[in-house]
Amino acid sequence: MKTNTLNILLPTDFSDNAWNAIVYALKLYADEYCTFYFLHSTYISNSVSRTYITAHYVEKLKEEALRELAELKAQMEIVDANANHDFKTLLFEEELMDAVFKAIKQNTIDIVVMGTKGTTGSIEYFYGSNTVKVIKKIKDCPVLIIPEDRDFVTPKQIAFPTDYNRFYDDKELRPLKSMADLFNSKIRVVHISVEKKLSSIQEYNMTMLKNYLADYECSFHWLPNHPKKAEAIAAFIEDLEIKMLAMVKYEHSLLEMIVNEPVIKKLALHPKVPIFVIPE
Repeated sequence: MKTNTLNILLPTDFSDNAWNAIVYALKLYADEYCTFYFLHSTYISNSVSRTYITAHYVEKLKEEALRELAELKAQMEIVDANANHDFKTLLFEEELMDAVFKAIKQNTIDIVVMGTKGTTGSIEYFYGSNTVKVIKKIKDCPVLIIPEDRDFVTPKQIAFPTDYNRFYDDKELRPLKSMADLFNSKIRVVHISVEKKLSSIQEYNMTMLKNYLADYECSFHWLPNHPKKAEAIAAFIEDLEIKMLAMVKYEHSLLEMIVNEPVIKKLALHPKVPIFVIPE
């Protein structure tokens, strides 16, 4: 395996959503040298029931998880007969977030790819509570969120929303560039015009962003002010046939607004395309 191998973490609960994310990742990085890490956590979250759990039960749980991980790895080696790809399995007893944190550090993970899973009527209804936790807390690498039942479509168009109030340095934009490099994707920078005119700081940040993306096919778009920004972004995604939404996670960002919104329906951003979350 070459030294520039990407290390990709794929948390799995062996559900259809997790499988969907795995298949998407394999196709997205089909031409790249990658090691895919399938991670599963056997953590039992119900503290009351834990009182009655025996050591024998825990051991059987681990054995079953190891068996399923081995089967998943074997299946992937058949389904994805790609000389560029290697597969490894990781089993943790810790809560999923702790397991993900540990796996990222121990294996120098470059990106986490997760599926969505609907549960309740809040943001978790669309993204799943584990996915939301990862979006909120992971700071060491990007996270790619794959919508439920989303088949792989080449991300030839990537939307990048910004209010131009924040300066993006090259480190923060590097993951966006790397994603665009995979398929020579066009980056569509989109701004919702809350103000009548950009401030001098916004003008500077926009100029610097143009400079940083000068080597990429890139266009800049302006949307009229909208009380629900996520709704405007969703319309932009549909109108321009965007195949991936990339956002840098920072305080007061659009992404933070979305993941902290108690009722996602108010924002009308049902995940229709993969969301690429870049840490600041």
